[in-house]
Amino acid sequence: MTPFNELNAPRQLFINGEYCDAASGKQFDNINPATGASLGGVAEGGAEDIGRAVAAARRAMDDGKWATMGSHQREGILHKLADLVEQNAKNLALLETYDTGKPYRDALAVDIPLSVQTLRYYAGWPTKLRGETNPVAGNFLTYTRREPIGVIGQIVPWNFPLFMAAMKLAPALAAGNTVVLKPAEQTPLTALYLGQLMNEAGIPPGVVNFVSGFGGDAGQALITHPDVDKIAFTGSTGTGQHIMRTAADSLKRVSLELGGKSPHIIFADADLKSAMRAIGAAIFYNQGEVCIAGSRLFVEESIYDQAVEAAKTAAEKMRVGDPFDEKTRVGALVSAEHFDRVCKYVELGVSEGAEIAAGGAPIDTDGKGFFYPPTVLTGVNNQMRVVREEIFGPVLSIIPFSSQEELIAQANDTQYGLAAGLWTRDVGKAHTVAHAIKAGTVYINAYGLLDASAPFGGFKMSGIGRENGEDGIKMYTEAKTVWTSLS
Repeated sequence: MTPFNELNAPRQLFINGEYCDAASGKQFDNINPATGASLGGVAEGGAEDIGRAVAAARRAMDDGKWATMGSHQREGILHKLADLVEQNAKNLALLETYDTGKPYRDALAVDIPLSVQTLRYYAGWPTKLRGETNPVAGNFLTYTRREPIGVIGQIVPWNFPLFMAAMKLAPALAAGNTVVLKPAEQTPLTALYLGQLMNEAGIPPGVVNFVSGFGGDAGQALITHPDVDKIAFTGSTGTGQHIMRTAADSLKRVSLELGGKSPHIIFADADLKSAMRAIGAAIFYNQGEVCIAGSRLFVEESIYDQAVEAAKTAAEKMRVGDPFDEKTRVGALVSAEHFDRVCKYVELGVSEGAEIAAGGAPIDTDGKGFFYPPTVLTGVNNQMRVVREEIFGPVLSIIPFSSQEELIAQANDTQYGLAAGLWTRDVGKAHTVAHAIKAGTVYINAYGLLDASAPFGGFKMSGIGRENGEDGIKMYTEAKTVWTSLS
């Protein structure tokens, strides 16, 4: 393990191609979740810094050095950026682990490769964004163009900081936009590190800017700034609602990837060995800090006891502890605040009548880190708050069902609609249920897969818009129709 102070991680804002202090000179303490100790100060950007970053992005947009750059040249630069992220994989994974508390092996094996895949996928799009000719009435040539929206404000969460940044930066840049990105205050390090890679890749100054800071100050200034043309946000549903209300004043474009309370369904006719093995990974991976986590496990009554035992075994086998230990499967929760939230939800579940089959009590670390064990709740129903509200931690609720109709009704009885998973050998049942579930992604005999080419987003209060795939880049463009008289 490389000590943090040897990583030379940038801690300043990145504006117009240069690192700089916040205008106020303020810094905030960056906490290591695995120890509770400070990693040092990080520049605390505010409204003035957002203003400087937006001005730089606007100049870069208006001078056209990026948006009107030859598409092949822009592709080459984005491919170089992807290569640089891959070449810096170890440092980025280390920073991600120090910042988030997640296991280093997961950051290196999952977070960084997914980020590289996303950057490479969208690096290929500048030469493929095209319009179409339209067979209109009359003697006209009519065609459409896909043009960049302009200055994009992006706000990313703390659970997959680098990957979420890549998911937003890559399509925005491929489409020719400029960006001001605010990382979560809990996890600013990998975004700030990207600044030096942007320069090395040859991205012109001002095209990408990173402003670390808090949501109430820097985030609010970004979503209200009149020169920001679109806000792209991943995070809580409550914050997404606030962004929508605020954006209404200027009719900013908005895309939102929000919360989830995903149903994970096992029918009695499933390949039970595979299904039972998937239970733990679907909810406990990344400490349960996953928007698509299979937190509501619906199990057909005849195999309910088997599923409870499988969930309990999975929970108890997962080693919790030092993120840099190769044997660790569950690291630290991201912050003291979030740790308290998870603790209170489990206490609430018990007060509602839930029974603890595994875990259920915080790990005593004598104040040195925020660790909570994988927890399994039984005796729950779909009306309990612990089942209805997003905990965003390693807490699984198991609910029996007796019929397909009952299952579909319960699975859809939620304000969310981000993901779902189901296990059955009956292909007709699989697709019937998949079509009936109101969710943006449904997994059949699998769970939790992501790929840069496959659209991702939610129904209902899980968001607006789709990231990844062609949908993801179109979300950063405006369609323009051009009519030309031929007479």
